Amino acid sequence: MGKTGGFEVSLQRLEAIVAELERAELPLDQSLTLFEEGMLLVEDCRKQLDAAEGKVEMLVKRAGALLPEAFSPAGEPPEE
Repeated sequence: MGKTGGFEVSLQRLEAIVAELERAELPLDQSLTLFEEGMLLVEDCRKQLDAAEGKVEMLVKRAGALLPEAFSPAGEPPEE
């Protein structure tokens, strides 16, 4: 799904799936189907983020301005 619509579309669908599952009014088989779709979207989003990170690192290396560093979200120590 994410390959045709991009990261943002995949993320929006994932958020919709989470909201649907949180209602807890679905039959088990429908919940499992949504969960499976969500897991595929998570995997697709992770691949897209990894690809974007690789492109950024390549551009930074090419520019020669900075060496790539491991990303750490705000408030977390950098990975070593």
